[in-house]
Amino acid sequence: MKSTTPVSKIKSEFSLQNATSFGGVKIFLAYLEKIKLAEAMQRLSGGKAHNAIFPVHRILLYLMVGWMLGCGRIFHFRKLQHDVLLCRFLGGRCPHHSLLYKELIRLGRFCPSLVNELRRLNQEIIRPCLPPELILDLDSTVETVYGDQSGAAKGTNPHKPGRKSYHPLLAFEGQSRLNLNAVLRTGNTHSSTDAADFLRQTFRLLDEHKVKYARFDKGFGGEDFYSLWEQHHIGYVGKLKWTQRLAKEVGACRYWTRYVDEEWIIEGICLIYQATSWKKPRRVAVIRKTQVCEDGQGRIVFDEDWQYEAIVTNLEWEPIDLWRFYNQRCCMENYIKEAKDGFSMDRIATSDFEANEVDLLIKLLAYNLFERFKRDCCEPMHQGYTIARFRLEFFHCAATLVRHSRAVVLKLIKDFDGRHAWKRIEAKVVQLE
Repeated sequence: MKSTTPVSKIKSEFSLQNATSFGGVKIFLAYLEKIKLAEAMQRLSGGKAHNAIFPVHRILLYLMVGWMLGCGRIFHFRKLQHDVLLCRFLGGRCPHHSLLYKELIRLGRFCPSLVNELRRLNQEIIRPCLPPELILDLDSTVETVYGDQSGAAKGTNPHKPGRKSYHPLLAFEGQSRLNLNAVLRTGNTHSSTDAADFLRQTFRLLDEHKVKYARFDKGFGGEDFYSLWEQHHIGYVGKLKWTQRLAKEVGACRYWTRYVDEEWIIEGICLIYQATSWKKPRRVAVIRKTQVCEDGQGRIVFDEDWQYEAIVTNLEWEPIDLWRFYNQRCCMENYIKEAKDGFSMDRIATSDFEANEVDLLIKLLAYNLFERFKRDCCEPMHQGYTIARFRLEFFHCAATLVRHSRAVVLKLIKDFDGRHAWKRIEAKVVQLE
């Protein structure tokens, strides 16, 4: 029987040099070099000299990689400052985390054009991944703050009632899961506040890409909002608030079409309806559903058990098709959750509103880069991974950087579980042009 040394008897010393805890991130850093992200970011304005030690593009690149590696707060970047692999990627050294605060605030206050430049850069990055005809999903989310950040205000906050918050507006593409545009707003704004201006900005950014359909919840609406879709000849499907006036008109309808007649009964009907704020009538599809009660002798349906949903649209589809198409929008909640949990979108970086908007766009840029990386280099079984799982399986791997025979070699641990898939991803990155 082999004897083992107790852990308490093992000696410890901090003497390992040129080591990294994130050796597996090499495949992603190599991908960023392949798509020439640093060169594209050098065109961003920033008000720094060309020979600065930490130019703007390097600061933004460091922030992007840090959010990718799971930093929840800016002070978490201190664990990355001496990482040998990141230092080599950034040209020799990483900035101190306190500099990141100062740079974000400086960029937010004195470089007002940067946010639009980041939006245009985002379009350049996602353009190869967008389908020919887009499905635009619109939603907003609440980001609670725990301080006196500028622009934060008390508004609707389901998780922390009474707390100040921000209320960003987001647009995603429903097929590719990519973020198309985002804007940071104060916490006391309604979902539809400035939504029309946001959409016009999104259309300008998309340029030649055609938006075929749009989906949104009942927080959005109004004559100007619906008219904008109609002017651009975009088919929209949106939830409508269930009001007493609408319920009265639906109650007068008698000829319902039954689509599902099983444990649940689903019926639908279409009507032409004009809300008080609308300038013209619009097509509204109404779906009602209820669960069947079995009494041993037959099936019973009670009128008061019906659950109603109303959808406003300009499409000539069947109510059940409109309802199912709208329900696919629920995936957007997962995209927002991924941006929050995986890229710390809900962690407010600074006390300055403009700086926080810059930070929001950087995090969503990192989100899009990860989605594009999975699409370009990963196998189908890995393309559904969240960033948290991908970090655990591929990025978190101890390694050392050594020089040997005039070459630099990254030596990863020999028994790394995902080494075979990791090597296949690396091979795909090398083959990119």
